[in-house]
Amino acid sequence: MNTKIDYKQGYKAFTGLFTREMLEAVLPSLLLVLLALYLAYIFIDPAPPRKIVISTGSAELNYNAYASIYREYLKLEGITLELRPSNGDLDNLKRLQDPDSDVDVAFIKDGVASSQGAGSLLSLGSLYYEPIWIFARKNMHVHHLADLKSKRIAVGKPGDGAQALALRMLSTSGVDADNSKLVEIGGEEAVDAMLNKQVDAVMLVDVPSSYLITRILSGRDVQLVDLDDAEAFSRQMPYLHHLVLPEGALDLERNIPEHKVNLLAPTTALAIRDDVHPALVYLLLKVIAQVHGGPGLLNAKGEFPSSKDTDFPLSSQAANFYKNGLPFIDKYLPFWAATFVNRSLVVILPLLAILIPLTKIIPVFYNWLVRRKLFRCYGELRYLDTQVREPLDDEERKEMLAKLNEIEDRARVLRLPVTFSQYAYELRAHIELVRARLNNRH
Repeated sequence: MNTKIDYKQGYKAFTGLFTREMLEAVLPSLLLVLLALYLAYIFIDPAPPRKIVISTGSAELNYNAYASIYREYLKLEGITLELRPSNGDLDNLKRLQDPDSDVDVAFIKDGVASSQGAGSLLSLGSLYYEPIWIFARKNMHVHHLADLKSKRIAVGKPGDGAQALALRMLSTSGVDADNSKLVEIGGEEAVDAMLNKQVDAVMLVDVPSSYLITRILSGRDVQLVDLDDAEAFSRQMPYLHHLVLPEGALDLERNIPEHKVNLLAPTTALAIRDDVHPALVYLLLKVIAQVHGGPGLLNAKGEFPSSKDTDFPLSSQAANFYKNGLPFIDKYLPFWAATFVNRSLVVILPLLAILIPLTKIIPVFYNWLVRRKLFRCYGELRYLDTQVREPLDDEERKEMLAKLNEIEDRARVLRLPVTFSQYAYELRAHIELVRARLNNRH
């Protein structure tokens, strides 16, 4: 009976077998690599949290206004910013230093933490000048803080950075509770007391655009003090900057102030814990650059944010930001995309350093594993070949042929990948070669 051979069906079966064997060889390695990538992505560089807690200040402080602006920018990036009111800068500092607090970021004036210690806290840089405004009665001739001796002075609320700075400056000028009346009120309460003539002088720390500054200057009996020794203060207290307020800068129509005024101003910094996720640090830097990068009454465009001075060491991300700007990926991609790419690179680059050498080692190891199945057959075949001698008696020849048939039977059932089929045929050809030699030895 004639049987027609279907070559197309045979080729199809061959290619199917080849594909299956390739998958069996590659799939375990591929799954292992994917698992390693996944575990590294999860555990090596955890995803940044979607929430940041910022400690601001009391209701009248501009910290709340800036934090509200940050919140809107961060919302666009899918990050929630929770505002946590406080009693002021010292309270903010304590929250950041408290390991049980959930506060991540806080506003703190430069100079406030110098007596408290920075600990492990870091800074994202200075954000803006916050001048120390000194107001006194017009009938008082005040050009130095020492001129306020024996007067009633509103120095700010307890726990506020404004009070800490005011008391330090007054003490340096010889003014203290023994020779003057220091009233611990600030903000709206201090302005009311000045306008109602309950105090003789007020020291406020606020931005020039604050409504408190405008309101207190509306009083007919109030003058803005021009400190003649402002430069001396800035030399003794490096966190204080000597600034000059131009004539008419606060109100051109009423020409307020009537002349140039020498002011002192610390800068306000954004302090963070040292465990804030690096991706969030870069995002915060991006936001504060957008919010504080413009010109102001006392600063030029691009002057802030800056690393000019701070009580805390700059974070590594902030130092890189002020030197080189935002990383390329963070500059041009949305936060979620930049985070994904950065995390992937952190994982993939070290793995590539391992996988590239493995791509050379694995094929060699795989070839050895496959050929290992042939090694035993070849070892026995070689032994038989060395035992062939002349003459052989029938019993010895039959015994060797039986052993040779056993090796051939095992060679026939060897399961090798299609790409290694040639080795199976070579083995069988070598078996035939040894059989021929045996048959010739009689």
